[in-house]
Amino acid sequence: MEYKYEDCRIGKGDELQGRDYLLYRVYEILPGFLSWFTIFAALFCSWKYPMQTAVFIIAFDVFWLLKTVYLSLHLRANWKRIRNHINTDWAQKLESIEHDHILHMIMLPFYKEDEPLVEKTIMTLLQCKYDKKRMIVVLAAEERAGAESRSVADSMKNKYGERFAHFLVTVHPDGIPGELAGKGSNIAFAAEEARKELLDRHGIDYRNVLVSAFDIDTIVYEQYFACLTYMFLTNDRPYRTSFQPVPVFNNNIFEAPAVSRVVAYSATFWQMVQQERQERLCTFSSHSIPFSTLYEIGYWQSNMVSEDSRIFWNCYMKYDGDYIVTPMSYPVSMDANLASGVWQTVKNIYKQQRRWSYGVENFAYIMFNFSKNNRIRFREKLRIFLINIDGYWSLATNPIMIFLLGWMPILLGGREFNSTMLSFNLPYITRDIMIITMSNLVLSYMIAISLMPAMGGGARRRQFYHIAQWLLVPLTITVFGAIPALDAQTRLMFGKYMGFWVTPKYREEQS
Repeated sequence: MEYKYEDCRIGKGDELQGRDYLLYRVYEILPGFLSWFTIFAALFCSWKYPMQTAVFIIAFDVFWLLKTVYLSLHLRANWKRIRNHINTDWAQKLESIEHDHILHMIMLPFYKEDEPLVEKTIMTLLQCKYDKKRMIVVLAAEERAGAESRSVADSMKNKYGERFAHFLVTVHPDGIPGELAGKGSNIAFAAEEARKELLDRHGIDYRNVLVSAFDIDTIVYEQYFACLTYMFLTNDRPYRTSFQPVPVFNNNIFEAPAVSRVVAYSATFWQMVQQERQERLCTFSSHSIPFSTLYEIGYWQSNMVSEDSRIFWNCYMKYDGDYIVTPMSYPVSMDANLASGVWQTVKNIYKQQRRWSYGVENFAYIMFNFSKNNRIRFREKLRIFLINIDGYWSLATNPIMIFLLGWMPILLGGREFNSTMLSFNLPYITRDIMIITMSNLVLSYMIAISLMPAMGGGARRRQFYHIAQWLLVPLTITVFGAIPALDAQTRLMFGKYMGFWVTPKYREEQS
């Protein structure tokens, strides 16, 4: 049977039957199986083959050191590119290009966030150096959030609606069959409403509309839309690419506890590294896409947790691999995880990281579609497979292997191994390698400081805290990296499918 993209917008294995169900479940199981197999194999080998395992651990630590240096080079390169793009006058660059036909549709889905937070996001749109009459705001509320959510949306439209080309409020109905309650189903509904209520009614060409799907806490820099417009109009194939800014989680960075800051900047740094490796780049969180492309693929999947990355794979499969993400190397600001207390903040960080790690659900979708689509070359399929399986495996296992399992040969190897020189030197060798590896955090500190708002009063004390906080990295990449990833992969492996968890937005001024 000929492959049809429309038949393959699968959210999870239990949506299929027969052989397709079994095949999809194999792909859902594989990442978690590999991760757990690695951990148990390391424990078993530490017990049965401690000498060989100790040698492997040393070799792996050296590999991790070299990999860290490699990633740091990409991080530094993107840091320089971001600074250059921030300092570029994109509005001036647009003067030499016909661009007045381009409209920007800004999708702002929200749940129960309060009015000041929503208003601040809209206010920053008004502060952009771009013609507001070329901007369409779609404020997407949820019926399940109650009347207060609709009241906030209506208040924003009454205050600011006249200042944009159009301002549309949508309310996503609750309980639509086949949908997963979350961001994806909300913005998919809102995009279709915008098409019917605005684009078709006013005769607007879909190819002239760029859609920016933002979280409700996304704060755009003043030249974001000028930069996006320029990159779109100068792109060789603008309808076969999404545009990805760099998410910087610094809106409330001084209110967030140290552990939240380190986790937030780690996410930013990873996205910066990926911007320098376009062949590995997927859409994440806030991103932009031509409306015509979005319409052709059927919008964001409404049965997904990780709709932000799945939209890329939807496009990739629709166009038989002829789709990429264009790195903008231009930032947008978002909130670091913050709750009313430290313990609640820690719990929220874990839940958010687990939700992000649940992007592993894309692996089964990718491999299942590869098995159905013969128009994508085998070599390309193999490349995508290796990139994805390595990424999910590394996230869930590498920090545990480095910071925890490295001690297992000493603990489990027995008296014979512990009487050897290798046993005596193993902790010192691994410690020294890790110290050298951690020295790369100096670059992380410098970049983090450059991405922060002005520190204001008590700057010296804050600088000290922001230096000392990087000592938490071994803890954060294990507790808020590997463990949530294992959690997500294990749930998927056993068919315990996750729902969409909305990260609560809390800022100290709210209290």
